[in-house]
Amino acid sequence: MKNYGRCSVSDFLGDYIVYRNLVPVDPNLPSLDELGPRVDLTPGMIPRKIEPIHSRVMIELLTHARTIDAPGVSLERLVYLGDTRSSDGTCFSNLCHAADWPGLAFICAENKEAAGVEIQKLDAGTLYLANRWSMLSDFDAYCVDQDLAIDERTAVIVDVDKTALGARGRNDQVINRARLEAVRLTVGDLLGERFDEAAFEAAYDTLNQSAFHGLTADNQDYLAYICLMLGSGLYELEALITEVQAGKWMSFQQFIDGVEARAAELPADLRGIHAQIYANVRRGDPTPFKAFRYNEYRTTLAHMGSLPDGVAVEALLRDEIVLTQELRQIALKWQAQGALLFGLSDKPDEASLPSAEQAAQGMLPVHRARTHAVGT
Repeated sequence: MKNYGRCSVSDFLGDYIVYRNLVPVDPNLPSLDELGPRVDLTPGMIPRKIEPIHSRVMIELLTHARTIDAPGVSLERLVYLGDTRSSDGTCFSNLCHAADWPGLAFICAENKEAAGVEIQKLDAGTLYLANRWSMLSDFDAYCVDQDLAIDERTAVIVDVDKTALGARGRNDQVINRARLEAVRLTVGDLLGERFDEAAFEAAYDTLNQSAFHGLTADNQDYLAYICLMLGSGLYELEALITEVQAGKWMSFQQFIDGVEARAAELPADLRGIHAQIYANVRRGDPTPFKAFRYNEYRTTLAHMGSLPDGVAVEALLRDEIVLTQELRQIALKWQAQGALLFGLSDKPDEASLPSAEQAAQGMLPVHRARTHAVGT
């Protein structure tokens, strides 16, 4: 593994990227409000990446972006780079269905097993499942063998989190650490002297498991809020676990409704933050704990490009969110061949983009922050 210097995701994506709210960063692209009527999107709805209607929005964005960069050229095929078989594979297949395009997807999570590839044919598109990010060059050759040309008629979707940045199995633990730091910082600040770090860690580690996804929906906003309520003394962890196992709490909505019914028992300084989060949940906001996500933006940036250039690669992979060099290299190659590159991130906008005040201070969006590129 080598350090290839400092760079950013925007070096090959520019501002062609959407975060969770599906609001294009590039102002030349249509907003979700503009696109909604074209795809029969319910007003106010923000679809998740595994939903078919999300892919219909993405196809509209890709098509519009291509008309800007290459007027008169129609997109005809898709390449997708991701890290998770379930969510990325589903999103890729939905995109192929929505556009009626042939497509190939590279899905990777590095592990200690012998290097290998599995090919999975889907109803729409084909998955190339690898366990080394260095296999991106082999995937490029596979695309040629499958007669899928990567040129001006090809859209390339680049998943950002744990793919372009913090590659899964190689560097993703630093993304997780930055998020945990944000949860700890947020809960600690709100609880003040009542904050018990050991109790917080026990609650977070316990509830951040698949056994409790019925309660948390694997949503870090929900988990952070539950940890806050436990820290407030309104609930006890052991009692909560028992009640979840007994089937009392089947969803986060049930839990926060239960807190609302007991809101008068909360310390006075926590009633306001509960009211804000409760109102956001009622509106259907998937990232209702804004204070946590604003802190996640800061803790994420703090782990990007933070180490000296001459530090050992092992230290970069351990302590910094680095860019995946193999992906950077292949993305620049495909871009030179004329392909349209577009970034897709499931990270909330609040955790990815600076406020107006932060931007005025020189703080950058996550995709424009410079960090070290590491790869083979």
